[in-house]
Amino acid sequence: MITLSVLVLLVILIAINVPIAVAILAVALFGVVINKGMFGLYDAALTVFDGATSFPLIAIPLFILAGALMNTGGISRRLIDFTSALIGFVRGGLAMVNVGVSLFFAEISGSAVADVAAIGSVLIPSMKRKGYRPRFAAAVTSSSASLAIIIPPSIPMILYGAIADTSITQLFIAGIVPGLLGGFSMLVLCYWFAVRYDLPREEAFSLRRLGKAFVAAGPALLLPLIILGGIFGGIVTATEGAGLAVVAALVIGTLVYREVRIVALYHALIEGVTQTAIVMLLVATSAVLGLYLTESEAPQRFAQAIIGLTDNKIFVLMLLNVLLLFLGMILHGAAAIILVTPIVLPLIHQMGIDTVQFGVMLTLNIAIGQQTPPVASVLVTACSIARTDIWGTTRTNVPFIILLLGLLILVTYVPFVSLGLVDWLYR
Repeated sequence: MITLSVLVLLVILIAINVPIAVAILAVALFGVVINKGMFGLYDAALTVFDGATSFPLIAIPLFILAGALMNTGGISRRLIDFTSALIGFVRGGLAMVNVGVSLFFAEISGSAVADVAAIGSVLIPSMKRKGYRPRFAAAVTSSSASLAIIIPPSIPMILYGAIADTSITQLFIAGIVPGLLGGFSMLVLCYWFAVRYDLPREEAFSLRRLGKAFVAAGPALLLPLIILGGIFGGIVTATEGAGLAVVAALVIGTLVYREVRIVALYHALIEGVTQTAIVMLLVATSAVLGLYLTESEAPQRFAQAIIGLTDNKIFVLMLLNVLLLFLGMILHGAAAIILVTPIVLPLIHQMGIDTVQFGVMLTLNIAIGQQTPPVASVLVTACSIARTDIWGTTRTNVPFIILLLGLLILVTYVPFVSLGLVDWLYR
């Protein structure tokens, strides 16, 4: 009963617009005091510190900073120019460029919000000038950015891996095939939109233009190879790879492209610190909620309740997806991961569901949640750039959301899609 009261109180606080981190800490402290008295606050203070100092979590601010440096150092613009030269000649090619650049960008930043802010600020105005409807421009930018967090490196996967004590490198590898499948499917969907609405082509294909764009983007294209090659080759850990991403983005932006100035670097650092503070405050406060849930044995009771309803693995996976989709609609992605992971882990282990596969499922659910109001953090960012209303853009975005749901079903019920590469390389 106390646990239910804590969760209901949390929902009420979030509903009245109390900051999520503050709401989590308030209800967690309430639960701890009820369980252990005022002396429990000592444990809570230590838990807040420990929750924010886990070594794998250092990767989060570093990847966020790398994304900010890409934007200020001219890397994002050159990736856009190269992708435009490569596929922009196809009908509706600018929409496809949007998808392709998002996949490139995410391989360095790991953040959907950073992706849509960097790519959208360039491509959405360009798409509007070319005759694309603003709602469609916002929808394709938002959906492709969220899809891109499936592809490594992924900040949601880092969060989940740290909480679930699961290999982050294996999670990264598990996201490769689903991410590429989703990216290709999104390109096909963009072409369908282009044919249906007679969307424009860009310039005719030019081998000379492609060659010039490739040379200009060459150093930027090396970034994913350096970062992911180092991680998958066992040379660096995911956290060290994040540091490598920052150094590589800084060197390329400063020494190769010569576009990083002191003022731009200052703004990149401020942006990185701001985004990091939001995520890490959630991580630190949610650790206290995790302490309370563990001591009250709420996850174990949740697992028994689900198994009491059904022990059929197919239905358990369906129930988990419904829960995750709902949480993704009403919570920030990081908050949803932090809240749900400690609760469902006992059920995952009891049902024999692979924790790496579930990590990809969870990340996909977060990606869908970023597109579905009322929270829809990535969609809101895209709408603010395109100057469109959220609900109208959501209607345009429905085919992309359905695509993401189809990918989620595939990952959920065909484990080979996410685990094939992991089994081949590590098991």
